[in-house]
Amino acid sequence: MATKKKTSTPKKTGTRAPARKKTAAKPKSKSAAPRAPARKKAPAKKKARVVAPPPPPAENAHAKALAHRIGQLLLDKKAQDVVILDMRGMTSYADYIVIASGEADRQVSAMAEHVQIQLKQGSDAVRALSTEGMETGQWVLLDYDEVVAHLFLGDVRAFYDLDGLWADAPREKLS
Repeated sequence: MATKKKTSTPKKTGTRAPARKKTAAKPKSKSAAPRAPARKKAPAKKKARVVAPPPPPAENAHAKALAHRIGQLLLDKKAQDVVILDMRGMTSYADYIVIASGEADRQVSAMAEHVQIQLKQGSDAVRALSTEGMETGQWVLLDYDEVVAHLFLGDVRAFYDLDGLWADAPREKLS
């Protein structure tokens, strides 16, 4: 088998950059103060634009009344620590969130069932768009479009801490 012979590249001859011209240093006079180096001109600052805060969201009387009705129905079934969070302008899926807890999974399921049954009755009947967790009773979610209710078992509520997640939302505690 034939091997290729390595060829070396020729060395470059030293090419230098052109030398700078040296200027003669001016003698410093004792009477002249030393000059500060020239400063670069700072870029022009942009004027701060004043932005007005967004207007508060419009009051939704129907959703607020529904949230309070759900809260009262939960209190009828001995729910603990019932809180209504005003979520207008903070979320796109609800105007109000109702959070409550129960002592046992059977109580949480009973609270959810009581709310559903009572809201279906009467002249202004309302049906939940969606429900989750009715079988286990650990965390039940009732979605009434503008109002969402979260019903928790006490330990589960402390674990998920929705109250802390929405700590900046205005709240109303029902008792």
